[in-house]
Amino acid sequence: MPLVLILNGPNLNLLGQRQPEIYGRETLADVDRDCAALGQSLGLDTSLRQSNHEGQIVDWIHEARDRAQAIVINPGALTHTSVAILDALNAFEGPVIEVHISNVHKRESFRHHSYVSLRADGIIVGCGTQGYQLALRRIAALLGYSAA
Repeated sequence: MPLVLILNGPNLNLLGQRQPEIYGRETLADVDRDCAALGQSLGLDTSLRQSNHEGQIVDWIHEARDRAQAIVINPGALTHTSVAILDALNAFEGPVIEVHISNVHKRESFRHHSYVSLRADGIIVGCGTQGYQLALRRIAALLGYSAA
């Protein structure tokens, strides 16, 4: 089965605990479970990872060049600052879908700019943790797999 890396940036390890009024009560473990189940039904293998360190995320994107067919990425605050993540994504040839749990366009103005969007094949914003599942459905379509 094609592998989809689901990469998460800083503070997403606190999902479900940090600002639940913005990010909801679901945890990253919940997201991982739901993505694995949906991925299986779509014919995709998923691997969810999270790091608070920019370089680790860049390394995972480099690794994806040889291992994965697609990337779903929620870079957290690195969305707005990381040219390094953009450069790494530009070296990845498969589809990339950017996900944000909150509607960043209803928040502080600095959150309105995304370096990742310059590379993303799609952007899902403000759909809560369901955004990850929407991203997997889009990846399945882009890779030519039927959507469940």
